[in-house]
Order: sequence, then C-alpha cells, then structure tokens
Amino acid sequence: MVSARRGRPPYVAAIDQGTTSTRCLVVDADATVVGSAQTEHRQHYPAPGWVEHDAEEIWRNTVHVVEAALRDAGLEAADIAACGVTNQRETVVVWDPATGELVHPAVVWQDTRTAEVCARLADDPATVERVRAITGLPLSTYFSGPKIAWVLDHVPGARERACAGDLLVGTVDSWLVWNLTGGPDGGVHVTDVTNASRTLLMDLRTLAWSDEQLDRLDVPPAALPAIRSSSEVYGTGHPGSPLPGVPVAGALGDQHAALVGQACFEPGSSKSTYGTGGFLLANTGEEIVRSDHGLLTTVAYQLGERPPHYALEGAVAVAGALIHWLRDRLELVRDVAEVETLAASVPDSGGAYVVPAFSGLFAPRWRPDARGVIAGLTAYTSRAHLVRAALEATCFQTREVADAMRADTGRDLDELKVDGGMVANSLLMQLQADVLQVPVVASEVTETTALGAAFAAGLAVGVWDSPEAVARVRRVGRRWEPDPGSTLATIGWSGWNNAVDRSLGWATSEPVPHPQPEPLVKETS
Repeated sequence: MVSARRGRPPYVAAIDQGTTSTRCLVVDADATVVGSAQTEHRQHYPAPGWVEHDAEEIWRNTVHVVEAALRDAGLEAADIAACGVTNQRETVVVWDPATGELVHPAVVWQDTRTAEVCARLADDPATVERVRAITGLPLSTYFSGPKIAWVLDHVPGARERACAGDLLVGTVDSWLVWNLTGGPDGGVHVTDVTNASRTLLMDLRTLAWSDEQLDRLDVPPAALPAIRSSSEVYGTGHPGSPLPGVPVAGALGDQHAALVGQACFEPGSSKSTYGTGGFLLANTGEEIVRSDHGLLTTVAYQLGERPPHYALEGAVAVAGALIHWLRDRLELVRDVAEVETLAASVPDSGGAYVVPAFSGLFAPRWRPDARGVIAGLTAYTSRAHLVRAALEATCFQTREVADAMRADTGRDLDELKVDGGMVANSLLMQLQADVLQVPVVASEVTETTALGAAFAAGLAVGVWDSPEAVARVRRVGRRWEPDPGSTLATIGWSGWNNAVDRSLGWATSEPVPHPQPEPLVKETS
C-alpha cells in the first residue's frame, strides 16, 4: 500500500454523480466510509419525453459535496491519495473548452427526443445487426451518440464548432474530470471504456471510437474525449478545484462501478443496483457474450493494463424514479421515508399493478411505444396499495432481466447481490427475494457505486494492489430469504405480464412539435 501523507492512513475520495443527486464518499484502506455528503439537483422536463440537467449546477454540487465530505471526515485534500469518479451514463454534455460554458443543457439518458432518428436507422435490419455487432447495443434513444448529434444539429453553429475542435462533447464523467483537472486551464478531456461503451460509438473489441459508427451517427471525432482504462491517473486536481494536487485516477459508469464495488471480478458473478433505474449486470470475463434475449453486451471494466472484462446487462429505466414520481407528481407520500411504512400497512397490492413505462420499456422488452399504466384498480384500492404496487414493479422488472440473463448464460441465480439507495427499503428487498425466489444479499456499504469508483482510483495509485485485495475488504451486510408461501412469483407474475401488455402501443408515431432550443453561449463576432 502507498505511504500516507503526513504519516496518516491513505484515504480515497469517490464522486458519485447520479441522475438525481451527487454524493462524495471518503473511504480508508479498509473500505470503511469515514466521510460523506450528498445533494440533489433539479430535473427539467421542457417537453414530453425530454429530460435535461444543468451541468453547471452538477459541477457546483460536486464542489460542495467534496468539500462537505472532507469536513465530515475531518480531513483535507492533502490527506487524499486519489479521487475516482462514477456517473450517470449516456447523459450528454456539450461545452466550450475555452470558457467552460455550456452550449445546451445536459440531455439525460432517459430522454427520448432522438426516437425519430433511431427509428429511421432501425428500419434497416442490416443496420441494426451491424450496430449491435460493433457496439453490443441496440439502436435506442437510451444511448449517447444520437443525443450528441441532436445537440450539434439543433444549437446554431454547434456542429461547425465541434468539427473544428472548438466544442467538447462527453458524458458526465468527462465533464467532471475536465473541471477537476483545470477546466479551461489545461483540463484533460477523457472518458473510460465503460462510459464509451454506452455511446453507440465505440467498438467493443478494439475499445476505440468506431469510424463506421461516427459516420453513421454523424458525430465529429474532434470533439470526443480520449478513451482510457477505468483505473489509471488521468491528471491531478487543479489548484482551483476542491481536490488540489490529488490524482484523478478512476472513472466508471455507475453500474460498472457498482459491479467493482461488489467485487464481482469472477465470470458469472452479478449484482443488481436499485437507484433512479434498476440495473442487473453479470460479469462474462474476457469473453464478449452476445445476447439473444434483449440484454446489452457492454464493457464491465478495465483495471489499468489488465485485459478488459465484459458484461451482460439488463437496464430498467424506472425504479427509484417511480417513488419520486409518487411523491412529486401524484403527492401520494410527503417523503420517501414514508414509503416502506405505508406499503407495509397492507398485506399485498390488492390486485393493482403499476407499469412505469414513462419513456418506454428497456431490457429485455425494448418497447419504445410503451407508456405507463396503472391496472387492476377496484373500489378497494387505496393509496397504500398503489405504493406497494410501485415497489413490486421494480421487483417484477428485475425478474424480467434475471430471466433473460439465465437464458443467455445458462446459469441460475444462487443469490442476488444488491446495492443502491433503495436497498434501505427492507420491504422492497423482501419482495424482491419473493419474486425471484432466491436470497437477496446487500453489501455493508449500500452505496457500492461510489465504493467501486474509490476502488478503481485506489488500485491506480496502490492503495489496493489487486482486485483480490479489493475483494478482501468488501463486507457483506443484510440478507433476505424468500418466503416460499408468497404468490408474487406465480399469481403476481402473471398479473404483471397482463399489465405490461396493456402498456404497449401508446406512443404516437408522429413526432411531437417542440420549440427549438436557444444556444446557451452567445455567438461572438
């Protein structure tokens, strides 16, 4: 292990920039959390199907939570051996490298404004197969490449500036690393292989930008970041950043970070993260496994000069976001903390089902025409029943992905490793065990996304010398055993599929007119 500054044990900071909030964890060499801070950012819905964030707000929040986490730990930046970053994947940021000013709000992974472009490309079966062969991904609004092209085409002058290298584009990891390492004053423009693998632009085999895909999606290479491994020193914290002099040494998309945080280093090991969305990943080792059942083939991680590991992934678009919707839009609860108590006040959902297809259905169904429905209502249905049905929706969607994973790999789940903010809801975890009929096991540190970013950064600078050393410091937390008498896996599962059938075919094929965005950076003469 590295020697600590001023003789103190080494600490690693991890910035976890998620869809609804940004947090920072500070951990020691035993993977014990010694400091943390978190703050939410605003969600913007300027038109139907559009979701945007203010990347400047995200950067301000990042500075705030890093400083707050250091205070919470009683540490200074000089005590930090390295910093890792993990981020909401597929969300696109476009900015001016000379000033750091944004040219458009960040287009979030949930956003569906590129549906027409994706549908047009998907009309050609040969194109669909070619894209999947190169990238491991289907043509979907989910991914970053079409979003990049949309911004460049809809902000006046943006495409010309990007082609000339006068604009930078990237996912949120690129935006944060660039700011941490200096921004306009020498900030490095990089992304890691996991985030690059989610753009529809990277070749899974070469881990390089695909010229064919850049041409197909009309994305200029001059604006793109350099692709690096998930665990190496990209640069050091700028004197004006909250971590001056600290090596910025790890970057992973959030779900890949959770896989590392759960120490899923062996082929066949898997985890499920419950955050804004739900994500089940299974490590397939150095083998690229193609899915026949609606899953994604993606890079799991690449730790320094070690060979990359790949994964199969099933993504559920709406998990925790459904609870926020119940709170913020329907006002069924005043606070997320009420959800478990309210849902536990009834023995079941009373036959009600919630299908949260707000932006269509992701894996394994891939139905962009689906929209949210509440089905099975009777006069008996109460607020508590609907809240419980919302929890069950996350469990049923996870089962769909688990069933597809089993079909692709031929492996049955022995247990499900779980993490993310929703793991704090014990009823949800019990419902998940009942729906899957396998044990559900939480990490002691439930925020394993941030922990994975810390592990990646620490591996790069020697806080941990190998993945095996990381596995030794990971600690298991609570375990939920399935109730063999539960009918969720049988009657509930049948009802869920009936409800999903009723969610299909709602989205119009006609484009909805939207106002054209104004550029955030004014043209100069």
